[in-house]
Amino acid sequence: MSEAISVRKQRIAKKQGPNDLSPTANLLVNVFFWIYTAACIMPLVLVIIVSFSDEKGVLIHGYNFIPDGWSLEAYKFMFKDWHQILRSFGISVFLATVGTAISLVMMSLYAYPISRSDFPHKSFFSFFMFFTMLFNGGLVPWYLVYTQMLDLKNTIAALMLPLLVSAFFVLLLRTFFANSIPMPLIEAAKIDGAGEVRIFSQIIIPLSLPVLASVGLFQVLNYWNDWFLSLVFISGSKNINLQFMMYKTMLDIQFLTSNVQASQGLSQAGGILQLPTETVRMAMAVLGIGPIVFAYPFFQKYFKKGLTVGAIKG
Repeated sequence: MSEAISVRKQRIAKKQGPNDLSPTANLLVNVFFWIYTAACIMPLVLVIIVSFSDEKGVLIHGYNFIPDGWSLEAYKFMFKDWHQILRSFGISVFLATVGTAISLVMMSLYAYPISRSDFPHKSFFSFFMFFTMLFNGGLVPWYLVYTQMLDLKNTIAALMLPLLVSAFFVLLLRTFFANSIPMPLIEAAKIDGAGEVRIFSQIIIPLSLPVLASVGLFQVLNYWNDWFLSLVFISGSKNINLQFMMYKTMLDIQFLTSNVQASQGLSQAGGILQLPTETVRMAMAVLGIGPIVFAYPFFQKYFKKGLTVGAIKG
């Protein structure tokens, strides 16, 4: 019996590679990542549940996965001004898509030349981009350039241009182009008669999809989560994005609930001030993160490809 067991163990050992985990270790690793995944997902689930909870139950018992009562009052309160929500949502989607596409084109066109060893001015342009990571002109000159020189106040372009180019992403793209695109491939394309535009569009870009997807996802997040540009450059409510609209709504709710004079004036007029503060905050979080959650799977396949970039060297 013992001999049969030892023979079975030897067969299992032969099937396993030198880097394979034992069944016990594999089980522990899987349990750890399941717990870690649950710890990441449960806060999101809690936010969604609270957004559909009754406001009084949340104020009395706090946040619970099993609320005392279900209610749609938070979403009804939010969508009373559905025209503004729809417009702000469209502006955010436009900025996240068009802005990210233009941003990737501009940063790639800047990063590719400075990644080439045969470009004589690559050191100067690399330092020029790196310098902007360390120093800037300050908030007031930055504001005057966009409002006085470019006259972009109260325009959607003011929400797009400041985020178009990131020095960190340019240097990241340059490093990828320099280390992952073999120079003999470019030289072979030149011998075949390809110009620089064709080399960049038909060779460099297809081979750089993993890093472009990574940078693109971060740019989508930057455009989608930005509210500061709307605060600085937009004076009305026509061209504000979704994040700033939600931020402004929360400030208005906090002002009304904490201002004694406003409550007294409303009571004297015969009204009752009942605003779903906590549930509205969660409903706004759901509305804000929803599109990004659905956008991530479109980038995931490129992340998987990026894991094997450079793993095989010819």
